[in-house]
Amino acid sequence: MRYALDTNIIIKYLQDDVNITNKINEIFAAEVILLIPRIVDYEVRRGLRIKFAPAKERKYSGLLERCEILEISEGAWERAIDVYAELYHKRFTVARADILIAATCLEHNCILVTNNTKDFSNVNGLGLADWTV
Repeated sequence: MRYALDTNIIIKYLQDDVNITNKINEIFAAEVILLIPRIVDYEVRRGLRIKFAPAKERKYSGLLERCEILEISEGAWERAIDVYAELYHKRFTVARADILIAATCLEHNCILVTNNTKDFSNVNGLGLADWTV
């Protein structure tokens, strides 16, 4: 099983959410590599930088050392175009960054860990897990 973390899950981790912290520690104890899509890394680091949160930046750096970054490959870009077109025709609105996150997870065959299952559930074939419930 491969899990990719969404921005909202990492934010909860940085806010010391006990459930998320415990689940991440469980995953690491099982020697499963957590993945972070590059666009998620951008969103998290951008938010930390504008809030000037050095303690949270250090905590995030520690998490990054134990995770693997998922780059947006050419295949993921193509999938993002397909996902956007499919959602457009179904009249679903999803943020552009979320489409890139979903496409990256589809391309790398991993489950997206998010508490935004409402929007992501409209993406055909995307595996989802919500560790906040």
